[in-house]
Amino acid sequence: MSSAEFVAGWLAGAAGLALGHPFDTVKVRIQTQAGYRNILDCMVRTYRHETFRGFFKGMSFPLLSVAVVNSVTFGAYGNALLYLCNTPCRDRHSDPPSYAHVFMAGSFSGLMQAVILAPVDLIKVRLQNQNHPYGRSRVVPEEAQPRYRGPMHCSAVIFREEGFAGLFRGGWALVLRDTPTMAVYFLVYTGLCRGMTTERQEPGPVTVLLAGGCAGTVSWALATPMDVVKARLQMDGLKQTEYRGVLDCVVTSARKEGLRVFLKALSLNAARAFPVNAVTFLSYESLLKVLC
Repeated sequence: MSSAEFVAGWLAGAAGLALGHPFDTVKVRIQTQAGYRNILDCMVRTYRHETFRGFFKGMSFPLLSVAVVNSVTFGAYGNALLYLCNTPCRDRHSDPPSYAHVFMAGSFSGLMQAVILAPVDLIKVRLQNQNHPYGRSRVVPEEAQPRYRGPMHCSAVIFREEGFAGLFRGGWALVLRDTPTMAVYFLVYTGLCRGMTTERQEPGPVTVLLAGGCAGTVSWALATPMDVVKARLQMDGLKQTEYRGVLDCVVTSARKEGLRVFLKALSLNAARAFPVNAVTFLSYESLLKVLC
């Protein structure tokens, strides 16, 4: 087993998260809260009510744990390729794996990511959906107090009120989102790198940035419908179980709001995905050169 992918994924994921979290907060609110006319309206109202700090709600926990999640994502992908075609990371460009192996390794990576990510993502989404203000007054009315005081308090409340299974609420939707889209993610990245690089040569920084950004945009465009379902199921615990499962959430949401509901925040996801994944892949590839 190679450890280089785990370490590179650890650091690269942290860089991507720091860049993309404010956009993620807006995305989650649009998908789960009614009343916003569009992305700009959500951003303006968040800033007016909560200042810039409102865009970073729920970031501390994933920033600390993203090391584990992204380490698993890239580590599982790299080691799956090593198992499938016996290609170590240092030879991945000079002796490239087949696209079929890339697809299978990406699917395995997405499955592993979903299992590890489920509790982390649930807590992040719950914290992002709190609309309490920052810095407006020293005295905050009791009804305006946030339900969760932080990530540890949030996890404790969920465990107490919803049990251990409650920490994995929306987990199946996460598996259905990440398993196919991570396969596409790595497939698009690999294909673009090969297409823009001389055969058996390492891609340059510009190529990595473009390929990583495009891979993120394409995968998030495919992931958005199930991402909407995942976010709604995760917030379901606060609404005393409105949905009976993934299929019921899909049917109920479509019946009430039409099929367009599954495209909520699509444009924001695509816009956020490009810079975040460009930085993530550039960091990842740069670190692999040092670690392999």
